[in-house]
Amino acid sequence: MNEAQESTSKSLSLAGGSYVAEEVGQKLEESLLAGNYDAVKALLEHVQPVDIADAIGTLPLILQALAFRLLTKNEAIEVYEYLEPAVQQSLLDRLRSGEVLELIEEMAPDDRVQLFDELPAKVVRRLLAELSPSERRVTALLLGYESETAGRLMTTEFIDLKEFQSAEQALAIVRRQAPFTETIYSLYVTDRERHLTGILSLRDLVTANPQELIRDVMTKDVVNVATNTDQEEVARAIQRYDFLALPVVDREKRLVGIVTVDDVIDVIEQEATRDIYA
Repeated sequence: MNEAQESTSKSLSLAGGSYVAEEVGQKLEESLLAGNYDAVKALLEHVQPVDIADAIGTLPLILQALAFRLLTKNEAIEVYEYLEPAVQQSLLDRLRSGEVLELIEEMAPDDRVQLFDELPAKVVRRLLAELSPSERRVTALLLGYESETAGRLMTTEFIDLKEFQSAEQALAIVRRQAPFTETIYSLYVTDRERHLTGILSLRDLVTANPQELIRDVMTKDVVNVATNTDQEEVARAIQRYDFLALPVVDREKRLVGIVTVDDVIDVIEQEATRDIYA
């Protein structure tokens, strides 16, 4: 790393998430126009994904795809989910089809559905057809729920435990599934028919006796919402109970997904804005 890159790295590290997107975007544009891609990578290394997304959004269209391509695969997936819908669509047009499909395949199902809501139906049908069978089923399921409901907000990536499992067995499941789930801090318990029967925190699980059964550790009274619950009601429930996530059940009380706090942030902001101008 040269002296200029090191200086940039330090300043970003100190500024962190409060670093203004316009400033990052300006430095990004200067480095891209100069062809200094090492400086771009060094600049973005210490910037949070949400700030990278905002910075890319300030760039001219021709530079947005270039900046995005310089991200690692994992960074690109996370940053893409924070981009404004118009920028997401622009990148879809500019990136090679293989890159687009890989990106969409790796997105969380709820974020993928949010993107599809902004795309023309013809494009959505093509992308759906080219997803893997498992991701296509999950996405089609979420798209089947009415807009602005818990069903459309929820993700199907959660950890589902059973009452008869020991704490030791459950912890092994958490370790195995953690890389593929939205959150591991709230763990849900279901019976053999997937009815929601309990909840426990990761802390409760870690501190339990290894041989203790989940039914003896879990909390049986679980606050939950239905798939057709209005998204504003979901947001208010998460605020009221200070939850990181809220389970979503179908008509038969089977657990079908969870809504996480980051899923409802936009809903909370929209509701606050409406209250101000009401």
